[in-house]
Amino acid sequence: MGEFVIETCIKILVVVLVFSFLGGFGTYIERKVLGYFQRRLGPCYVGPFGLLQFLADAIKLFTKEDVCPQNANKAIFMLAPVIAMMSAFVAMAPIPFFGEFEIFGRTIQPIISDINVGLLFFLAVGAVGIYAPLLAGLSSNSKFSLLGAVRACIQLLSFEVVSTLSILPPLMLVGSLSLVAMNDYQAGGVFDWLLFKQPLAFVLFLVASYAELNRTPFDLLEHEAEIVAGFCTEYSGLKWGMFFLAEYAHLFAFGFVIALIFCGGYQPLWFIPGGIAIILKVCFFVFLAMWVRATFPHIRPDQLMGMCWRVLMPLAIVNLLITSVVILL
Repeated sequence: MGEFVIETCIKILVVVLVFSFLGGFGTYIERKVLGYFQRRLGPCYVGPFGLLQFLADAIKLFTKEDVCPQNANKAIFMLAPVIAMMSAFVAMAPIPFFGEFEIFGRTIQPIISDINVGLLFFLAVGAVGIYAPLLAGLSSNSKFSLLGAVRACIQLLSFEVVSTLSILPPLMLVGSLSLVAMNDYQAGGVFDWLLFKQPLAFVLFLVASYAELNRTPFDLLEHEAEIVAGFCTEYSGLKWGMFFLAEYAHLFAFGFVIALIFCGGYQPLWFIPGGIAIILKVCFFVFLAMWVRATFPHIRPDQLMGMCWRVLMPLAIVNLLITSVVILL
């Protein structure tokens, strides 16, 4: 029992440290990718190829004055970014990042908790993150922050419905909510990937994940017509950075979940070992999110809601019904 607790604590520490680094480093990667697409350099002065730019940004955020607005609810104002961070990191508990391996004669499973409702836990805890923008907007004593929080709630709640409905057909095929079971279901090779059995569910879940992560072209929390930062308008320094660190950490987590559900997870890919294969898949999905940001323009709030309820949700329901009929037959 003691060894299990120590091992679990070490896993939690590793996940927090690694994804905190990836969250910060993701800002550098995105700025470089956007610079490439827009034919400019991106970060290039701090360190070789600008690699230390994210470290310079972190130092700036840590040392910047932490301002709290007058008449704001200070307790809730400080709690909101903590909720954003907690929802992003706690949601990673049921994700198997690699296959099991041995070290010093001990078998290690790179997952904090292999629960049989892992995917449901990931979606549910991730949805708790909606309280972060909501509380941030309500506690800031600013009408612009409040408007950003309202848009955040509408957007995140709407696309939670789409993401849940889109994931049901793959769950019906696998017969389990465990992400490990989903990975094992696709052990037969590339053509056993759920991407080929459920292509519509893959596209719907991918689009919904971009909307839930506040990725362009769905980043309506910071509206184009307002020269402010949505619900983050009144935040500065480390608290402001915590919101975006959580966003990038959640982006990498979604990359792992999409790879596990639809793209074979950590199963070996031809001559590529499983651990390297899933890292390559996650890197592709992260790059794809940045590619989409560089390619597509912002859409209006009414267009976003129309796409969600009139296009994506009916498609998800139709896909669910077709899958049900096929399984019954």
